[in-house]
Amino acid sequence: QVQLVESGGGLVQTGGSLTLSCAASGSIFSINVMGWYRQAPGKQRELVAKIKDDGRANYAGPVKGRFIISRDNAKNAVYLQMKSLESEDTAVYYCNAYVRTTESFGSIYWGNGTLVTVSS
Repeated sequence: QVQLVESGGGLVQTGGSLTLSCAASGSIFSINVMGWYRQAPGKQRELVAKIKDDGRANYAGPVKGRFIISRDNAKNAVYLQMKSLESEDTAVYYCNAYVRTTESFGSIYWGNGTLVTVSS
């Protein structure tokens, strides 16, 4: 089994910054892609950013230039630095990872989410 645990969410004012962290644990052999998704009230879950194990990253249009995704492969962790936050960034942020375990070739795992609220 693999667990993903997010941290770092909270309340921040418009224009502020916040950094989210996610750590994976369990019977991990390797992690190919790690990413962040978000789901705002009344909306579908959407990709924010993802990063491969070689460091290549992709971002959703609305966050390009404001968010930076990074990972620490040794710690099985992924981070999301968020700057110039806007009210539209308010959402529950979920960590996601494609994990190869010692018992399976690969599965997608999700964290339980961390709430980010941006107030004006």
